Amino acid sequence: MTSPALQEIIALLGAPAAGNPAQYLYERMLESAGLDWRFLTLEVTPDRLTEAIAGVAALGFRGAVLSGPLRAAALPLMASASPAATFSGAVSLVDRQPTGLVGHMTDGRGAVEALRTHIDPTGTRVLIVGAGAAARATALELSLANVAEILVCDRTPERAAALVEALNGLEAAPATAVPWQAAIEIPERVGIVVSAVPAVGPKPIVEFSGLRNDLVVADFALVSQPSPVVAAAVRHGACAIDGLEIHCEKTAIDFHTWTGIEPDTEMLREALDEYINA
Repeated sequence: MTSPALQEIIALLGAPAAGNPAQYLYERMLESAGLDWRFLTLEVTPDRLTEAIAGVAALGFRGAVLSGPLRAAALPLMASASPAATFSGAVSLVDRQPTGLVGHMTDGRGAVEALRTHIDPTGTRVLIVGAGAAARATALELSLANVAEILVCDRTPERAAALVEALNGLEAAPATAVPWQAAIEIPERVGIVVSAVPAVGPKPIVEFSGLRNDLVVADFALVSQPSPVVAAAVRHGACAIDGLEIHCEKTAIDFHTWTGIEPDTEMLREALDEYINA
């Protein structure tokens, strides 16, 4: 796919694009890999996404990463989509192939790879808080990883129920919805907790009851300081995986998808720390 005469171009399509670390990370990876590629950061409003995706194809970009509301809006614009993108209803990565643009959703794979550095999820029972695209993608990947059970908790019961129904349709790990509470209770049988809800914003911060030192707790929140979920997990002696670790694993997967090169995730983490704390 790489042209000997032209530089390959990859891009972030963001809404908003400001504050996204993608260009900083990709330029570090491209330099390390010795690839003469270019990365662009482009602000795209949701109402112009159709034109932007057409532009990615028409200009021969190698692909793009998407952020914010563009992810869900991009799915129907793809020529084809991976099972994770279809299951989650969103696209985080666009990959140009001879058959057209392919949509992928790699948040779930990033979360599972981050978990695997600390625990083998096989046979473990999992509580997932959230039922948006990242939570759905993570639930799918954990189901494929042969976890024993998936519990889903979301502020909106209908969203939790929809994810449970979709998971049970896979006929893999059984799934059950659990009620949202001011402090979400972690059942004793659960070994992994994944929080896939915003750490900031108008909605209340997620709090847990029943944190303990034999748990592995992962939080998607991409923040400079330990998120409230991570801080609480550490206080209770649990193994905590922060959003930076998940994001590095996801970014490594995306880079490998385009280039076939496995980047150094430790280098990625250092670069992300630099960016977040600058």
